[in-house]
Amino acid sequence: MNGRTGIAPHIRDGFGFAHAMRILVLALFPSLVIGIFNVGFQANVRLAAPGVSQDPGWRAGIVDALALGHDPSAFFSAFVHGLLYVAPVFAAVYAVAWGWSALFAKLRRRPMDEDLLALALLFTMILPATVPLWQAALGITFAVVMGRQIFGGAGKYFLNPPLTGLAFLYVTYPKEMAIENDWTAIDAFTAPTYLQLVGRDDTGTIASLGTTWMQSFVGLVPGPIGTTSTLACLIAAVYLIRSGVISGRVTVGALFGMVAAALLVNQMSGDGNTFVGISWHWHLVMGSFAFGVVFLATDATSSAMTERGRWVYGLLVGVMVIVIRVGNGHHPDGVMFAILFANIFAPLIDYLVMWANIRRRAKRDA
Repeated sequence: MNGRTGIAPHIRDGFGFAHAMRILVLALFPSLVIGIFNVGFQANVRLAAPGVSQDPGWRAGIVDALALGHDPSAFFSAFVHGLLYVAPVFAAVYAVAWGWSALFAKLRRRPMDEDLLALALLFTMILPATVPLWQAALGITFAVVMGRQIFGGAGKYFLNPPLTGLAFLYVTYPKEMAIENDWTAIDAFTAPTYLQLVGRDDTGTIASLGTTWMQSFVGLVPGPIGTTSTLACLIAAVYLIRSGVISGRVTVGALFGMVAAALLVNQMSGDGNTFVGISWHWHLVMGSFAFGVVFLATDATSSAMTERGRWVYGLLVGVMVIVIRVGNGHHPDGVMFAILFANIFAPLIDYLVMWANIRRRAKRDA
């Protein structure tokens, strides 16, 4: 030990920042495993569908060479097929993130950030599996350089870095980054968006997809690489909250905000807006809501830091998800923009909470 206090965030008990990041990576593991399987599962479902004439690509060729077949119900076949999509994306993201982090560490003459693996995993898991590798590299470059290092590195940024990189790609390459689309891991395959199909509240449409609420809860639906499983996120939330790595106030607050806003919106007249009629329990399993409020909104640096402020911050995230989903059909997921919006207001929320505490104490001691 050099006897000096390091950079924020500071942890005041027996384990350090590096240990907390190892716990976070371990908590990401269930979502990652289900996500890899789901990527291969979705690809195999499309390959097995009649009338699919496009080239299935080199990954399907490797699966065929291994004699694994393309049965969606075969776990090993789907997992290997999904891994062939996810592994190159993660390798590109991690290599670029490591390179930029090493450069800034050398220039600043300090050790590399200890959360590099967690950052690379989080960014990989919010990408679509079919993202070009050069775009994944560009996105993580923006996340590392502009999202955190330009502000001084870990503990000093004010916007969530993975979401900052994703927002950059989303605005710059909207066609390739339409992560709410019913994408599937086969080049040139398009279909109506999953969120739009659910939003129609059409029993026949949902049944034709073979999609049930439980299937969505488990995570076997189209979506980004690692964000589709609400079940895995709930398991991770319990583990992370019990370990003290994240604040349960943010996650629970976001859930309450989403439920309250959804119930309020359900009382409104839709006027053709199909998202108005979606119930809160479908919002829970749709898109990246669970992943966002467990792994992204709870980031210790970009979220609120006061105890009461975390409740307000979480409520703001949950409410904004519904506002964006209902009010902007071009971005039906809404989680990314909701969290970034709340990040901007987090310092103000903390200031108002502290100001209220000061006034209350002043009145008490008067």
